[in-house]
Amino acid sequence: MDITKDIRPLTEFKRDTSRFIAHLQETGRPSILTVNGKPSLVVMDAETWQKTQDQLEYAQTVVGIRKGLAQAREGQGTEAQEFFESLGKA
Repeated sequence: MDITKDIRPLTEFKRDTSRFIAHLQETGRPSILTVNGKPSLVVMDAETWQKTQDQLEYAQTVVGIRKGLAQAREGQGTEAQEFFESLGKA
């Protein structure tokens, strides 16, 4: 994604919202809206937002799994049977 192609002033968004929304849906790329020449908002269509959230969740899951595997290789953690027995004592 090259965000330099999708930087627009907020006034342009306000002036022609329907065209702007159509562009967002067609390209699937987010746009950065500026206020007084400074980046202020990011807008994207809902489908793209959901895909981004799904990718983020997947990446976080992979990081967690890798961390757990590394800890297991290093001998950290608790055996499952010991863990479940400790739950029964609590």
